[in-house]
Amino acid sequence: MMDTAERDDPDDARTMQRALTAAHLYYVQNRTMEAIAAELGTSRSTVSRLLALARATGIVDIRIRSPFEAPQRLEERIAERFDVTAHVVPAPDDANDVERLERVAAAAAHLLGELVGSDMTIGVAWGATTAAMSRRLVPKAVHGTAFVQLNGSGNTRTTGLLYASEILSRFAGAYGGSVQQFPVPAFFDDPRTKLAMWRERSTRRILALQETMDLVVFSTGSADSRLPSHVYSGGYLEPPDLESLAAERVVGDVATVFFRADGSSDRIALNDRATGPHFDVLRRVERRLCVVSGVSKLDSLRGALAARLATDIVVDEATARGLVDEPA
Repeated sequence: MMDTAERDDPDDARTMQRALTAAHLYYVQNRTMEAIAAELGTSRSTVSRLLALARATGIVDIRIRSPFEAPQRLEERIAERFDVTAHVVPAPDDANDVERLERVAAAAAHLLGELVGSDMTIGVAWGATTAAMSRRLVPKAVHGTAFVQLNGSGNTRTTGLLYASEILSRFAGAYGGSVQQFPVPAFFDDPRTKLAMWRERSTRRILALQETMDLVVFSTGSADSRLPSHVYSGGYLEPPDLESLAAERVVGDVATVFFRADGSSDRIALNDRATGPHFDVLRRVERRLCVVSGVSKLDSLRGALAARLATDIVVDEATARGLVDEPA
């Protein structure tokens, strides 16, 4: 006789119920696979597949708690110093920047699954970090959730729509949500053009959605990052722009809005042409998830924390040590 789990579609409700039952018996009641197979009237190999399905779909949430003090103590020290909830991702000291990014992106994707719920409006800033994160998302069944692009993505080489769309589409696909793109340049050539565009009804609709956001997901950009931030490497900034940012002592950006080491963003000329949300808009959002990997982004992360842009941060262990070891 053919096994029910083998006969049913993996998306079928009965299969998911069997996966839930198998997961509860295995992880909560500590039953063996053989005992579970006998109870469900199936084979041990099918129980193994049901448990794998439970993990893949988020029914089972496996967490590893380090027996060592270091990551937990780092989280506590960061919380005390910066008034944020910190999630420190272990990584060996010899890990390269790509490996650190992938570990941090995976941890952030896992955390996001805990934060996302139904009928939420979630802002997402495009970039290398959120792109890596989008590839590691675990599907979760929610409804009525909208993912809003935080800043425009066009420049003189490309509209940027495909790049930003791919990132947002992965977020929306994981949670069954909708995508609201922001089809404007990352930077206008003239601040007056931006002011005129901000009066258009189609633009005002996106800006109004941003005002209602429940959660935002972003990283910090940095010209000094060893893994180049997309805004600096993707043709968005001309040499005069970079010279201006250096003269204004800029250490980084969030969603193409630039800031200094003390978190200030006023009187930075490029911000008058940027399409990212004003920091006051971000600070009104209840949960603000900042994801950063690599010590080369320390200055930009510290600046973002000084600006009070994050309520939660996900960082690798070396970057976390840098945060607490350097003077505030």
